[in-house]
Amino acid sequence: MTREIGSVAVIGGGTMGAGIAGKCADAGCKVLLLDIDAEAVEASMKRIAAGRPPAVDDPESIRRIETGAFDELDRIAGYDWICEAVIEDLQTKRDLFEKLEAARSEGSVVSTNTSGIPLRSIVEGMPARLRRDIVVTHFFNPVKVMKLLEIVPGEETTPDVVEAMAAFGAGKLGKGVVHAKDTVNFIGNRIGCFWMLSGLHKARKARREGGLSMETIDALMSDPVGLPATGLYGLIDLIGLDVMDFVARNLAINLPEGDTGRLFTSFPPEERAMADRGQLGRKTGGGFYKVTKNADGSRARETFDLDAGGWRPAGAPETAGSHGSLDGLMDSDDATGAFARDLMGGALLYAADLIPQISEDVVNIDRAMRWGFAWRKGPFEMLDALGLDKAVARLVEAGAPLPAMIRVARDAGARGFYRNGGSEFLGRDGTWRATPE
Repeated sequence: MTREIGSVAVIGGGTMGAGIAGKCADAGCKVLLLDIDAEAVEASMKRIAAGRPPAVDDPESIRRIETGAFDELDRIAGYDWICEAVIEDLQTKRDLFEKLEAARSEGSVVSTNTSGIPLRSIVEGMPARLRRDIVVTHFFNPVKVMKLLEIVPGEETTPDVVEAMAAFGAGKLGKGVVHAKDTVNFIGNRIGCFWMLSGLHKARKARREGGLSMETIDALMSDPVGLPATGLYGLIDLIGLDVMDFVARNLAINLPEGDTGRLFTSFPPEERAMADRGQLGRKTGGGFYKVTKNADGSRARETFDLDAGGWRPAGAPETAGSHGSLDGLMDSDDATGAFARDLMGGALLYAADLIPQISEDVVNIDRAMRWGFAWRKGPFEMLDALGLDKAVARLVEAGAPLPAMIRVARDAGARGFYRNGGSEFLGRDGTWRATPE
């Protein structure tokens, strides 16, 4: 059975649903957007037309969007792709899918847009037709801007459904499609949230034992290691401590026993206190940083000093960019190098131990981190740049276990995970394969 997607019904018009509807309308699709009631629908259309940024590039695309309320679910009949994008609550999604399954047409592709709820939990006990026709479509926010689209099949999802969704995502929406497995937080958020949550704990150690300021920590965890300029604390300010707390609690429930991430599913005391008093980040006017307006109209940036427990003028990083390169920083024998090895090195080793658990290959993991978190290089590309032989030697010297994919490379006699300019990658069976377009 060949399935093609030309029309889309989006159920739920919040930030993600509105973004998906707008992106599909911009791509020339007929779109049906349903929300709880007329008031919610009106708010959704305002997000699409006048959000920051608007969900469409071409205002004329809005003409392709029809709207309605949840009491009109029968209108989804005839649409090629039914995309559920309601709140991140398992029972809410299950209740909705019971109604959608009764209303949708035979052959339609169905997806749930979730960042962390396992698909198996959503479809457990559901009709066989739904279990065959459904995938997770994990878009990153804002949908119009972010390139990554993770597609996650269930145990019974048929290949043609995955193929149709991937072809539409890449060909019609222009997304970078990554194939993930039905594990907690999939690929991008599994590694990215490990980096952030472990980062709060490891940065605390670097502040107290290494004397690094918060500004220096953010400067080190940006351009020197090929990450965005927000750094660690700045990125969490953007996301919100409340969101990170939700993620941490979900990881605590769903991470496998023995997973290193289990060590970091609660906040350090200082961040716990911040979250409890509602100091969540940009959305509350300040988290780790804030910008205040002076009487003369100028603006001043302040830092919430986690160790002193109060606000102070933001300072300049003490050593920003002094090492010049990723390997220069990681090789440094000072406090900055120790911190980089602890946080960045730990994240790379964590990623290298997640194949085949979260992905079949290094390519999907590297692309997820580049396209979803704007890392300049993915974890395996970074290991190649640092020198895989050197990483193995350090682990052996420290008596640390080799992560699964590093063992594969060592046993295959490979000097890295890519060769011939990246045109080939090392598979988990130790053989070289052509890197997909």
